[in-house]
Parts: sequence; structure tokens; C-alpha cells
Amino acid sequence: MTTLKKGDKAPKFSGTDQDGKTHELADYTGKKLVIFFYPKASTPGCTAEACDLRDNFERFQANNYELLGVSADSAKAQAKFKDKYEFPFPLLADEDKTVINAFGVWGPKKFMGKEYDGIHRTTFVIDENGIITDVITDVKTKVHANQILK
Repeated sequence: MTTLKKGDKAPKFSGTDQDGKTHELADYTGKKLVIFFYPKASTPGCTAEACDLRDNFERFQANNYELLGVSADSAKAQAKFKDKYEFPFPLLADEDKTVINAFGVWGPKKFMGKEYDGIHRTTFVIDENGIITDVITDVKTKVHANQILK
């Protein structure tokens, strides 16, 4: 699990979204950023989480938040996921896990008795100055927006 905590400076990151556009921490200076890491595009939990964020997007915008989703999926898989569910926010295709490792959300997981390495579903809330104001590791996929905007 991540060692980043509330009050830490967010890692400087650079990643490419579903359309090949680069996103860096510096792009979000002066705005609050919600960066959510999810295991795999188009799976039930990840779809529920991203759709909840989509459905509450106006609430985020009203509070000066930008949203950025990240998984290790390909740009093609991310584009398909974004188009299918009409997400109004970019999805980083972090296939080489640069951003994932910067935030420390890659590691051993267990599913149905099997151990494997994967992304731990984690959300970071970053303020206008690049400081982490919240780290959510117990993500409730269907009501995630409320967890963030509490």
C-alpha cells in the first residue's frame, strides 16, 4: 500500500491519457485534483466507481476539482472505457506504471485465494499547491464521490 499520507507533497507525475495527451501535476496548479487509481477498465467495480464520479462531476467542478483516472490499461482500452460511459475526465494509460509506482499503489493483492501483483484501488485528493489533503484506501465504488466531497 502507499506510504503517501495527508500533508505530503504529491509526487510530480507525467502520464499520457486515452488520446495521447500528456498530463502532469504542474498542469493542475491552482486547482484541486482528485486522482483515482483503479485496477482495470470496464470491470464491475471500476465501472461503478468511475460512473459515480461522472454522475457527480458537476459537484466536483463547483468545488474547483479536476478528476484524473489512472490504471495500467492501454490507451485503446481507456478510450473504449471513456467513450462507452461518457466520462468527462481523462483516463491515464499507465502501462509502464510510472504514475502508479510514483504514488505507491502497485503491490501484492489477493483475490479468490490467489496472490498476484496489481493496483490497489486508491484515491488521492491534492490541493491547489500540490499537497495531499486526503488518501482514500477504503474506496466505496458506488458512493465514492461522497467519500471525496464529504
